[in-house]
Amino acid sequence: MGARILVVRLGAMGDILHTLPAVATLKHSFPSSRLVWVVEAKWVALLEDNPFVDEVIVIDRRRLGALLGTWRRLRAERFDWAVDFQGLFKSAAVATLARPDRIYGFHQSQVRERVAALFYSRRVRVRAEHIVDRNLELAAATGASGIIRVFPMPEGKPEGLLPTGDYILACPLAGWAGKQWPLDYYTVLASRLMREWRLPLVLNGPSQARPLLSKVEGAWPHVSGIPGLIHAMRRALAVVGVDSGPLHLAAALEKPGVAIFGPTDPRRNGPYGGTITVLRSPNALTTFKRSGATDPCMKDITPNEVFEALRESVGLRGRPTGASH
Repeated sequence: MGARILVVRLGAMGDILHTLPAVATLKHSFPSSRLVWVVEAKWVALLEDNPFVDEVIVIDRRRLGALLGTWRRLRAERFDWAVDFQGLFKSAAVATLARPDRIYGFHQSQVRERVAALFYSRRVRVRAEHIVDRNLELAAATGASGIIRVFPMPEGKPEGLLPTGDYILACPLAGWAGKQWPLDYYTVLASRLMREWRLPLVLNGPSQARPLLSKVEGAWPHVSGIPGLIHAMRRALAVVGVDSGPLHLAAALEKPGVAIFGPTDPRRNGPYGGTITVLRSPNALTTFKRSGATDPCMKDITPNEVFEALRESVGLRGRPTGASH
């Protein structure tokens, strides 16, 4: 019987996407293993039909009964080892509760919460810059040698109305306001896209963001859950993004486009794979402080700069003015 492997990466969207190649590498390296991924309910749709994951265990920390059920399910599996890709107290605790023979995690100097490393039997110091490659290094520490950089994604499903032809998709929201591009800049970009290329700008967000998205004049508001976002992303001609989960979804789907970065470092958290052009102000200072207002350096990147970078990324120079499908 093959090894029983527990993967712990509870959330969020971008972090789960950045873990996909490492998990694929684990399963590819140990093909007879049973690989189980424990994740928060909010993000389970990202793992639908993943060929490298044998089972997804959903954890709901808000309800005691559900939490106890997850605990019993983890205990029943008798894992040989666990890999904590998150590096938080809560993720390390989940791995520990499963009682695996050993737990792999990042070195205490490289986790977000140093206390997490106290739970690990193997602490791995990684050298790569980008988080995807750091996760791959952690997977390799388990003995996984068949490295594969793949991002298996579900198909998604339609939610809400979208333009019938080509469009540019943007997701303006981010985990904290400092990483967001000013909302009125999207109005300028939408106007130029329509004027010069007859391409609508679609703005995606969760249902509670509809009032905010509707303020952007000339843009097409589209609210959805994760399956609807995946569907809209697959259909989009290109994307405009900030450092948020949807941008990393676009990179995973190998979509062309433009990423606008400010307080976070694209060398570590940027779109992976090279299909998306990164714009960052020379005035940007790297910080992970969760500010409540747009970082001033995000305002340095103008809509015209984004338009020109988008045209280069997508190859719109050959598109006749006024064309649509």
